[in-house]
Amino acid sequence: METKQLKWIYLTILSLIWGSSFILIKKGLIGLTAIQVGSFRIIFAALFLLLIGFKSLKKISRRQWKFVAVTSLFGTFMPAYLFAIAETQVDSSIVAILNSLTPLNTLVLGTVAFGIQFQKRQILGVFVGLVGCLLLVLSGDAAGGGQNYLYVSLVVIATLSYAINVNLIKKYLHDLNSLSITTGNFTVLLLPALLILSTTDISQKIHLETAQTSIFFVMILGVLGTGIANIVFFRLIQMSSPVFATSVTYLIPIVAFFWGLLDNEMLTPIQFFGAFIILIGVYLSAKK
Repeated sequence: METKQLKWIYLTILSLIWGSSFILIKKGLIGLTAIQVGSFRIIFAALFLLLIGFKSLKKISRRQWKFVAVTSLFGTFMPAYLFAIAETQVDSSIVAILNSLTPLNTLVLGTVAFGIQFQKRQILGVFVGLVGCLLLVLSGDAAGGGQNYLYVSLVVIATLSYAINVNLIKKYLHDLNSLSITTGNFTVLLLPALLILSTTDISQKIHLETAQTSIFFVMILGVLGTGIANIVFFRLIQMSSPVFATSVTYLIPIVAFFWGLLDNEMLTPIQFFGAFIILIGVYLSAKK
């Protein structure tokens, strides 16, 4: 299959997986704290990846390990905890929308800090997508339910973290396969996540049915939404551009809203219009 077709397939798969991640975080928070959700997410992803990709670690050179460690911090460690903490005060659908700031941050940081060249069409696509996101945010706010904007700032920080991550991968790890990068990331993070989890009250609640159910949802999140999704995402970065790869964050809110429908949430006509504009933004940013 041609690269042009394959990258759109990867983008669609990622949007479905990551669009479902926010509802899984929400379910995880029912019986666990945000720190426990973030820790379990990393631990489950790490165990899964070590099971399937341990041999791929041999492909990482000594020079590359430092970049693998840095990308694990920005691409996984910080966002895993920041998103979980944010969702304790902000609706999951709003978090999914704010995640769409990632392509804009990727474009700006890539140009300023990494010297990566982008085309005018990509810049236009980013801003068109942001217009669609603003429509979703404003229409959702008009429907009621104010958000704690202090926690919203955590989502913004997470998008900046993602932007740093994808630019680092594109510049320094472009010649390393995606399984090696992902497995290396979580190998670095496994021990810190275990140590952080041990500082919580998890031993006191592990026997509770609500906690066990939440852990099950986080296990799905860790294996599918973090482990497998990161392999696909890193491959997408390598075969396209950082801006196109992060444009998946424009599709995520659409998937998240449909999960909301199943949870008795309703989309307004303006929100549907915003989703349509987001798709236009993705198309415009697709050119490598």
